[in-house]
Amino acid sequence: MTAPPADEPVSPPRRRIRSYVVRPGRIGPGQARALAELGPRFVLPYRPVPTDFRLAFGRQAPLVLEIGFGMGDATAKIAAARPEIDFLGIEVHPPGVGALLKRIGELGLENLRIVQHDAVEVLEQMIAPESLAGVHVFFPDPWHKLRHHKRRLVQPGFVRLLASRLAPDATLHCATDWENYAAQMLEVLSAEPSLRNTAAGYAERPALRPLTKFEHRGLGLGHGVWDLVFEKR
Repeated sequence: MTAPPADEPVSPPRRRIRSYVVRPGRIGPGQARALAELGPRFVLPYRPVPTDFRLAFGRQAPLVLEIGFGMGDATAKIAAARPEIDFLGIEVHPPGVGALLKRIGELGLENLRIVQHDAVEVLEQMIAPESLAGVHVFFPDPWHKLRHHKRRLVQPGFVRLLASRLAPDATLHCATDWENYAAQMLEVLSAEPSLRNTAAGYAERPALRPLTKFEHRGLGLGHGVWDLVFEKR
């Protein structure tokens, strides 16, 4: 490869803005035990190649992706209520992964797997186009300071990537308790030509999304929650 002339500046590689920060967190003994005992079976390693999820789950079933499941309580409830569907959860924080593994063991869930890695790279590399029956993005980090809004997950490029992985008529369901983030989500999702809104604006909370303890507390304090449900055209 020919080197650039000595007087020509070399541009550094452009770093992608990440929508998360891996924060230190204490892993309890139950979570640590779940990571050790259940992690090898239920946590899929990140590999930059398309994954055959039929092999990962041991069956053929619709696959729904959840991005950023936190401590995983709602994720486990959804998976337990829909045993006919396979669920793949993405989370970067070890305590959350351990907590969800603990719930998998307690509930005996067989239809749930985890990838502990960056969601963009998982979508780009591991998930084939038009292969998902649904995507859940519940309460992503709002990055509430104006100068941090560029770090928000729901941006045009990311939504375009999500839409490319959805099968026709598959559902993208987002939820947030920050009103200005809800407005941004509605604007970005509505601008994606391959998606259509299932409601006239915000949607009623679908029954499949259980209320979290955090959400219960917020509603009790008068905080709003906004759901957005779009379908792939």
